[in-house]
Amino acid sequence: MMKPLVIGITGGSGSGKTLFIKNLREKFGQDEICLISQDDYYCPIEQQLKDDQGVVNFDLPGSIDKEAFLKDIKSLIKGKTIQRPEYTFNNENITPKMLTFRPAPILLVEGLFVFHFKKIRRIMDLKVFLHAKENLKVIRRIKRDKIERNYPLDDVLYRYQHHVLPAFEKYIEPYIEKADVVINNNENFEMGLEVLSGFMRNYLERLGE
Repeated sequence: MMKPLVIGITGGSGSGKTLFIKNLREKFGQDEICLISQDDYYCPIEQQLKDDQGVVNFDLPGSIDKEAFLKDIKSLIKGKTIQRPEYTFNNENITPKMLTFRPAPILLVEGLFVFHFKKIRRIMDLKVFLHAKENLKVIRRIKRDKIERNYPLDDVLYRYQHHVLPAFEKYIEPYIEKADVVINNNENFEMGLEVLSGFMRNYLERLGE
Protein backbone atom coordinates (compact mmCIF):
# COMPACT_ATOMS: atom_id res chain seq x y z
CA MET A 1 0.00 0.00 0.00
CA MET A 2 1.25 3.46 -0.91
CA LYS A 3 1.75 6.08 1.78
CA PRO A 4 -1.56 7.89 2.25
CA LEU A 5 -2.12 11.58 1.69
CA VAL A 6 -2.08 12.98 5.24
CA ILE A 7 -4.31 16.02 5.78
CA GLY A 8 -4.25 17.84 9.11
CA ILE A 9 -7.32 19.83 10.17
CA THR A 10 -7.34 22.22 13.11
CA GLY A 11 -9.09 25.33 14.41
CA GLY A 12 -10.27 26.73 17.72
CA SER A 13 -13.09 25.27 19.77
CA GLY A 14 -16.34 26.26 18.05
CA SER A 15 -14.72 26.84 14.65
CA GLY A 16 -16.86 24.08 13.14
CA LYS A 17 -14.32 21.28 12.69
CA THR A 18 -16.72 18.47 13.59
CA LEU A 19 -19.45 19.49 11.15
CA PHE A 20 -16.92 20.33 8.43
CA ILE A 21 -15.29 16.92 8.68
CA LYS A 22 -18.68 15.17 8.80
CA ASN A 23 -19.71 16.88 5.56
CA LEU A 24 -16.32 16.18 4.01
CA ARG A 25 -16.47 12.46 4.81
CA GLU A 26 -19.97 12.19 3.34
CA LYS A 27 -18.49 13.01 -0.08
CA PHE A 28 -16.29 9.90 -0.04
CA GLY A 29 -16.55 6.17 0.53
CA GLN A 30 -15.51 4.60 3.83
CA ASP A 31 -12.59 2.89 2.11
CA GLU A 32 -11.28 6.21 0.74
CA ILE A 33 -10.81 8.17 3.99
CA CYS A 34 -9.65 7.34 7.50
CA LEU A 35 -10.21 9.91 10.25
CA ILE A 36 -8.17 9.86 13.44
CA SER A 37 -9.10 12.45 16.07
CA GLN A 38 -7.11 13.95 18.91
CA ASP A 39 -10.28 13.72 21.03
CA ASP A 40 -9.77 9.98 21.48
CA TYR A 41 -6.33 10.49 23.04
CA TYR A 42 -7.08 12.45 26.20
CA CYS A 43 -5.09 11.27 29.20
CA PRO A 44 -7.08 9.81 32.14
CA ILE A 45 -8.85 12.39 34.31
CA GLU A 46 -6.50 11.75 37.24
CA GLN A 47 -3.54 12.84 35.08
CA GLN A 48 -5.12 16.13 33.98
CA LEU A 49 -3.86 19.45 35.32
CA LYS A 50 -6.08 21.78 37.35
CA ASP A 51 -6.13 25.58 37.34
CA ASP A 52 -5.85 27.86 40.38
CA GLN A 53 -9.51 27.25 41.18
CA GLY A 54 -9.12 23.48 41.12
CA VAL A 55 -10.94 23.12 37.79
CA VAL A 56 -9.52 20.52 35.41
CA ASN A 57 -8.12 22.16 32.27
CA PHE A 58 -8.60 19.94 29.22
CA ASP A 59 -7.48 22.74 26.88
CA LEU A 60 -3.75 22.18 27.24
CA PRO A 61 -1.46 20.18 24.93
CA GLY A 62 -0.43 18.16 27.99
CA SER A 63 -3.98 16.83 28.32
CA ILE A 64 -3.35 14.68 25.24
CA ASP A 65 -1.35 11.45 25.08
CA LYS A 66 0.55 12.72 22.06
CA GLU A 67 2.94 9.76 21.97
CA ALA A 68 0.08 7.27 21.59
CA PHE A 69 -1.55 9.59 19.04
CA LEU A 70 1.65 9.80 16.99
CA LYS A 71 2.24 6.04 17.25
CA ASP A 72 -1.21 5.25 15.87
CA ILE A 73 -0.87 7.80 13.06
CA LYS A 74 2.41 6.17 12.02
CA SER A 75 0.80 2.72 12.16
CA LEU A 76 -2.00 3.83 9.84
CA ILE A 77 0.55 5.32 7.45
CA LYS A 78 2.30 1.93 7.40
CA GLY A 79 -0.97 0.26 6.44
CA LYS A 80 -1.84 -1.23 9.82
CA THR A 81 -5.33 -1.39 11.32
CA ILE A 82 -5.52 -0.02 14.86
CA GLN A 83 -8.05 -0.01 17.69
CA ARG A 84 -8.63 2.58 20.38
CA PRO A 85 -11.27 2.97 23.13
CA GLU A 86 -13.69 5.80 22.43
CA TYR A 87 -13.27 8.86 24.65
CA THR A 88 -16.61 9.69 26.30
CA PHE A 89 -15.72 13.07 27.85
CA ASN A 90 -15.89 11.50 31.33
CA ASN A 91 -19.61 10.76 30.94
CA GLU A 92 -20.29 7.89 33.34
CA ASN A 93 -23.56 7.10 31.56
CA ILE A 94 -21.76 6.11 28.37
CA THR A 95 -19.93 2.83 27.91
CA PRO A 96 -16.91 3.47 25.65
CA LYS A 97 -16.94 1.65 22.31
CA MET A 98 -13.84 0.15 20.80
CA LEU A 99 -13.03 2.19 17.69
CA THR A 100 -11.37 0.57 14.69
CA PHE A 101 -9.25 2.64 12.31
CA ARG A 102 -8.43 1.10 8.95
CA PRO A 103 -5.78 2.44 6.55
CA ALA A 104 -7.07 4.35 3.53
CA PRO A 105 -5.62 6.40 0.64
CA ILE A 106 -6.38 9.62 2.57
CA LEU A 107 -5.73 10.03 6.29
CA LEU A 108 -7.40 12.93 8.10
CA VAL A 109 -5.69 13.96 11.36
CA GLU A 110 -7.96 16.25 13.37
CA GLY A 111 -7.69 18.14 16.64
CA LEU A 112 -6.96 21.36 18.52
CA PHE A 113 -3.23 20.79 18.86
CA VAL A 114 -2.31 18.77 15.76
CA PHE A 115 -0.27 21.69 14.36
CA HIS A 116 1.29 22.44 17.76
CA PHE A 117 2.63 18.88 18.05
CA LYS A 118 5.70 19.27 15.84
CA LYS A 119 6.27 15.58 15.11
CA ILE A 120 2.66 15.19 14.02
CA ARG A 121 2.64 18.42 12.00
CA ARG A 122 5.71 17.34 10.05
CA ILE A 123 3.92 14.21 8.85
CA MET A 124 1.17 16.22 7.16
CA ASP A 125 1.09 16.73 3.40
CA LEU A 126 -1.62 19.39 3.65
CA LYS A 127 -2.58 21.56 6.61
CA VAL A 128 -6.09 23.04 6.86
CA PHE A 129 -7.09 25.68 9.43
CA LEU A 130 -10.77 26.44 10.14
CA HIS A 131 -11.22 30.02 11.32
CA ALA A 132 -14.25 31.79 12.81
CA LYS A 133 -14.96 35.01 14.69
CA GLU A 134 -14.62 34.74 18.46
CA ASN A 135 -18.24 35.65 19.22
CA LEU A 136 -19.47 32.89 16.92
CA LYS A 137 -17.18 30.34 18.53
CA VAL A 138 -18.52 31.24 21.98
CA ILE A 139 -22.11 30.74 20.82
CA ARG A 140 -21.26 27.39 19.22
CA ARG A 141 -19.40 26.25 22.33
CA ILE A 142 -22.36 27.16 24.55
CA LYS A 143 -24.75 25.33 22.25
CA ARG A 144 -22.58 22.20 22.28
CA ASP A 145 -21.68 22.07 25.97
CA LYS A 146 -24.86 23.49 27.51
CA ILE A 147 -27.48 21.97 25.23
CA GLU A 148 -25.87 18.81 23.83
CA ARG A 149 -23.70 17.80 26.82
CA ASN A 150 -25.86 19.39 29.55
CA TYR A 151 -22.97 21.23 31.21
CA PRO A 152 -23.91 24.13 33.56
CA LEU A 153 -23.77 27.48 31.75
CA ASP A 154 -21.51 29.05 34.40
CA ASP A 155 -19.07 26.17 33.93
CA VAL A 156 -19.12 26.56 30.14
CA LEU A 157 -18.43 30.30 30.32
CA TYR A 158 -15.70 29.90 32.97
CA ARG A 159 -13.87 27.29 30.91
CA TYR A 160 -14.15 29.39 27.77
CA GLN A 161 -12.68 32.49 29.42
CA HIS A 162 -9.98 30.79 31.49
CA HIS A 163 -9.10 27.68 29.46
CA VAL A 164 -10.36 27.74 25.87
CA LEU A 165 -9.47 31.29 24.85
CA PRO A 166 -5.95 31.34 26.39
CA ALA A 167 -5.21 27.96 24.78
CA PHE A 168 -6.39 29.20 21.39
CA GLU A 169 -4.22 32.30 21.58
CA LYS A 170 -1.12 30.37 22.68
CA TYR A 171 -1.30 26.92 21.09
CA ILE A 172 -3.61 27.17 18.07
CA GLU A 173 -3.89 30.63 16.49
CA PRO A 174 -0.11 31.12 15.96
CA TYR A 175 -0.09 28.12 13.61
CA ILE A 176 -2.50 29.69 11.15
CA GLU A 177 0.62 30.93 9.36
CA LYS A 178 1.72 27.35 8.80
CA ALA A 179 -1.58 26.34 7.20
CA ASP A 180 -1.71 25.62 3.48
CA VAL A 181 -5.45 26.34 3.41
CA VAL A 182 -7.45 28.67 5.70
CA ILE A 183 -11.22 28.21 5.59
CA ASN A 184 -13.36 30.97 7.09
CA ASN A 185 -16.45 29.60 8.80
CA ASN A 186 -18.27 32.73 9.94
CA GLU A 187 -21.38 32.01 7.88
CA ASN A 188 -20.69 28.73 6.12
CA PHE A 189 -17.78 26.68 4.84
CA GLU A 190 -19.30 25.46 1.57
CA MET A 191 -16.71 27.04 -0.72
CA GLY A 192 -13.81 25.73 1.37
CA LEU A 193 -15.46 22.32 1.53
CA GLU A 194 -15.79 22.15 -2.25
CA VAL A 195 -12.17 23.22 -2.80
CA LEU A 196 -10.76 20.66 -0.36
CA SER A 197 -13.02 17.81 -1.47
CA GLY A 198 -12.18 18.58 -5.11
CA PHE A 199 -8.47 18.39 -4.32
CA MET A 200 -8.97 15.07 -2.55
CA ARG A 201 -11.09 13.66 -5.37
CA ASN A 202 -8.44 14.60 -7.93
CA TYR A 203 -5.82 12.88 -5.77
CA LEU A 204 -7.87 9.67 -5.63
CA GLU A 205 -8.51 9.76 -9.38
CA ARG A 206 -4.79 10.08 -10.07
CA LEU A 207 -4.16 7.05 -7.85
CA GLY A 208 -6.58 5.05 -9.97
CA GLU A 209 -4.95 5.89 -13.29
